[in-house]
Amino acid sequence: MKHFCFGTSLVFSLATAVHADSWDMPTPYGDTTFHTQNIAQFAQDVASATDGALEITVHSGGSLFPHGEIRNVVRSGQVPIGEFFLSTLVNDDAAFGIDSQPFVATSYEDAARLWSAQEPVITELLASQGLMPLFSVPWPAQGLYTNGEIATVEDLGGLRFRAYNAALEEFAALAKAAPVQVEAPDIPQAFATGQVEAMVTSPSTGVNSTAWDFVTHYTPIDAWVPKNIVVVNERAFRRLPENVQEAVLAAAEVAEARGWEMSAAEAEAQTAVLAENGMTIVEPSAELTAGLQEIGAQMLTNWQANASEAALSILTTYQGQ
Repeated sequence: MKHFCFGTSLVFSLATAVHADSWDMPTPYGDTTFHTQNIAQFAQDVASATDGALEITVHSGGSLFPHGEIRNVVRSGQVPIGEFFLSTLVNDDAAFGIDSQPFVATSYEDAARLWSAQEPVITELLASQGLMPLFSVPWPAQGLYTNGEIATVEDLGGLRFRAYNAALEEFAALAKAAPVQVEAPDIPQAFATGQVEAMVTSPSTGVNSTAWDFVTHYTPIDAWVPKNIVVVNERAFRRLPENVQEAVLAAAEVAEARGWEMSAAEAEAQTAVLAENGMTIVEPSAELTAGLQEIGAQMLTNWQANASEAALSILTTYQGQ
C-alpha cells in the first residue's frame, strides 16, 4: 500500500510537471495601485493552490502591452490573461459602459447590485469574443480635481478635461469642457504641459499620480463607481487541467471579494492622503450637484437611445432590484 501511494504521488508530480504552465498577464496600472496589488496576490494564490502548475507573471503599468491593446491581445491568444477598464469596450456594446454612466450607481452597495445585473450579460458578450471574465473590482467613486473650487457646472466650461473613456468624453462635452484622452500613467505630464487642466478620477489615481503637484482642490462628487475586469482567453483556460481550472476560479472568487474590500478601504484612506498633502477637500455645492445630475440624466437618456436589448436589460434588472 505504501508503494502504491508513493507511485501515485510520483505520477501526480510528473503530471504536474508535464502540465506546468507560465502565463504573462498585462495590466494597465502601476504596482502601487490596489488593483495591481490584488492581482499580484491572485497570481500568488494560483501558484500556491496549483503547487506551481500555473505561474502567472504580472506585467504592470502597461509595460507589456498598452491599456488599449490588452483585450485584443488576450482575445488573439498573444497572452492568455489580462486586466483592463471595463467601459473601454463600450463601443462593442453599451452594456460594458453602464457602470460609467454618471449617477446611476454612486455607492458600493449600488455598484454591487449593478454588477450582479451586469455580470451575466458581460459574460455572454465576452464569450462571443472567446473571452471569459474571472473577476471584476471597482474603483472608488469618482471625484473632481481642479485648480480652485468648482461651484457650478458652468465653472468647468472651457477647461481642458482629461477623459479615459467615451462616457467621460461625453460628460466633459456636456459640461462645455474640452475632453482630452489621457491614460493614468501620463496624468502628471499632461497637467505639467497644460494638456489638461481638470479631471474626474478616483482618490486612488489622484494619489498615485501625486495630484497635489498640479491641482489644488478635490471635490468628492461620487459620480460613478467604474470597474476593472480580469479576463482569460477561454481556449487557454480550457487547456488547463481541470484541477488547475478549479484553482484559478477559486482564486478569482477570493480576489473579487478582496478587491471590493480593498477599494472601500482605499476610498477613505486615499482621500485623507490628498488632504495630508495640502489639497483642499471641498464638498460639492447644491448647485454643482444639481448641474451634474442634469448631465447624468441627459447621458442616461442618450445611452438608452443607443443601447442594445442586452444593455437595456441590465438597467431594467438593476432598477427593479
